[in-house]
Amino acid sequence: MLQRDNDINGILVVDKPANISSAHVVKQLKKIPGINKIGHTGTLDPAATGVLVCPVNRATRLSSFLLADTKIYVACMMLGIETDTQDAEGKVTANASVDEITETVIRGTIREFEGEIDQVPPVFSALKHKGKPLYAYARQGIPVTKPARKVHIAYIRIQDIRLPRVWFEVGCASGTYIRTLCADIGKKLGCGGHMETLRRIRCGGFDIHEAMPLEKLMAYSSLAAMKALVIPMVDALPEMPALTADAALADRIRHGKVLFAGDLGFGENTDQTPSWIKISDENNRLLAVVTPAGDGNRYNYCCVFVNP
Repeated sequence: MLQRDNDINGILVVDKPANISSAHVVKQLKKIPGINKIGHTGTLDPAATGVLVCPVNRATRLSSFLLADTKIYVACMMLGIETDTQDAEGKVTANASVDEITETVIRGTIREFEGEIDQVPPVFSALKHKGKPLYAYARQGIPVTKPARKVHIAYIRIQDIRLPRVWFEVGCASGTYIRTLCADIGKKLGCGGHMETLRRIRCGGFDIHEAMPLEKLMAYSSLAAMKALVIPMVDALPEMPALTADAALADRIRHGKVLFAGDLGFGENTDQTPSWIKISDENNRLLAVVTPAGDGNRYNYCCVFVNP
């Protein structure tokens, strides 16, 4: 039996080109026949390139889990020049010499930004204020500054220093602005700085080598034609603990029945139960994502995918 477009649900990993918004990538992909519903899990600035994870059709219900994963970027920081957007697209607001800054000082300063830090979101960003994105206010000359918030930087690895440029790789939690990180490092060094280039090499558990250029995806005639590129829903959460349901458990899930620890092979009130569990059937099709209830014995459904 031929698989219909509306039976295809999963993840497209796109290598976003520069000078296009993440929303425009989604808009372009939605033109492909068979893609009825599509989103993305983590905005990339228009100038940035790299991994854009796009859930398709029923897989859009997995977006919240994909958003939570660590993201990895490779960036080039330009020291000595500040811009109003904190990247190379903005207007230069200040210049300073970097002649007195040593590599040792740069390395020591960057280490101070690892771990949990306070970060003020850039005034040129898609964050909303009274229902309108911040960049809309900034473009009108009335920038709105949001309060600082906690973000987590797992690591920063310097790849090369050739002043005034510093290349580095950074692993961070969702919600971190790399251009703000560059600007803040520049301020700490006393010379200012901005992000010159940015490429995301990992997002939602998917690496850049799995990503397909948007131009190549748009050459396909339909979702069915690109089926081999669609990562199945059961593989869309590679870092989430998994269980394979037998026929009896699969039937309970399909009928929305209450799940208990014993149904999933766990004891009651165990401290080792994961926060989320994905459950697939014996045909390797995703049935549900569940999470422990407060009593330690029952499990709540986060989302259910009833297969025919």
